[in-house]
Amino acid sequence: MTEDKKVFPSPEWIEKYVELLNSNPAYKEAAKTWEGDFIFQIDPDGVIVKEPIRFYLDLWHGDCREGRMATEDDDAEFLYQGTYENWKKLLNGEIDPIRGIMSRKFKLKGSMSKVMRATKAASELVATAARVPTKFIDE
Repeated sequence: MTEDKKVFPSPEWIEKYVELLNSNPAYKEAAKTWEGDFIFQIDPDGVIVKEPIRFYLDLWHGDCREGRMATEDDDAEFLYQGTYENWKKLLNGEIDPIRGIMSRKFKLKGSMSKVMRATKAASELVATAARVPTKFIDE
């Protein structure tokens, strides 16, 4: 029996993502010196996404201490944002998280130099997200 797909983004998707992240030894190793939290934002496109959709991850030394949907009032050290279409491509492995910033498919607010020191951790974050059984909201 296959696992039920979780709608991206949703509290259920985030819960599964945090579970997979915290049990991923490759992420734990890559992020063992990382300290910082993120808000990931799906920007409105007027078609699929009408208002920003945000979720929050508190990442600390290879562990995700908290994951949840975020509001406009939530703040974090980093904001990583892009369109829903680009988020789908990211989760499907068609866009690399760092190259996505360089090609302006995603925007990053926060210390780019700190992120550049953690490119392996960023790649593992995305690889882990790709393992979440996902149903996109436009499917």
